[in-house]
Amino acid sequence: MENLIYSISLLLVIILIFFPSFLIYRLKKQYSEHVFTFYIVSGVIISSILMLVVAWWSYFSCEILLSYYGYDFELMMNNKERLKNVSPENLDKVKLLNQKRMGIGWPLKAIFGEIIYIPYLLIVYLLTFLYTKIRMKKKS
Repeated sequence: MENLIYSISLLLVIILIFFPSFLIYRLKKQYSEHVFTFYIVSGVIISSILMLVVAWWSYFSCEILLSYYGYDFELMMNNKERLKNVSPENLDKVKLLNQKRMGIGWPLKAIFGEIIYIPYLLIVYLLTFLYTKIRMKKKS
């Protein structure tokens, strides 16, 4: 179960990393002018959706793993009662997952993630722009 959850998380992170390059490639094929404008607008919209999915998945995957290990969400008692179905070898993992789940909610994590991700979009565009300029100079 852990391997499946971690592989899905890794896939989502890889999509976030390579998404700007793919978007530039597609936009340069379709539009000859105003590529930057289309890139920024569509990049922010699509990356916001991707960031929401990543933030939601991090929260939801913690709940999946907690229920897999036997953590009882329904009890309104103390943590000792909630952990009674957890095997002793998984007790540390469950406590760590429960702490990871607490804190700010996944929508706020997605907002902060998007604020951090927008400069990455700009850096990828700038590097791609410089690469194409250098390549054009070498061709001529």
